[in-house]
Amino acid sequence: MGRTASRALGQRAEQVAFEHLLGHGLTPVTRNFRSRGGEIDLIMMDEQCLVFVEVRCRSSNRFAKASHTVDTHKQRKLIRTAALFVARNRRFGTSTMRFDVIAVAGDGDMTIEWIPDAFRPGDSSL
Repeated sequence: MGRTASRALGQRAEQVAFEHLLGHGLTPVTRNFRSRGGEIDLIMMDEQCLVFVEVRCRSSNRFAKASHTVDTHKQRKLIRTAALFVARNRRFGTSTMRFDVIAVAGDGDMTIEWIPDAFRPGDSSL
């Protein structure tokens, strides 16, 4: 799969994940928050909880599930980027926060695995 096709698959997976979360009652805050240290695909509210969502996509689960690719290094980057987001957006400073992973598999009919509260900052040995 070429770079353009891979990017298109990733964007499609992110849109599928976004719609899935909307269907479960989450409300959008922002998409693709970027900082020097990393990027968070989706930031949403689940009632009073601020949710940072990492979307992972694989065209197939043949070698490894997409959800298994969020290793401790990636978790640390997400946690640091989330802290920067909250520092820049102080209105969320008192919100409960969690980190979710959505794993999308397939390049035709996509399957979705949503893992709420997939990891916590203390799990990543910051």
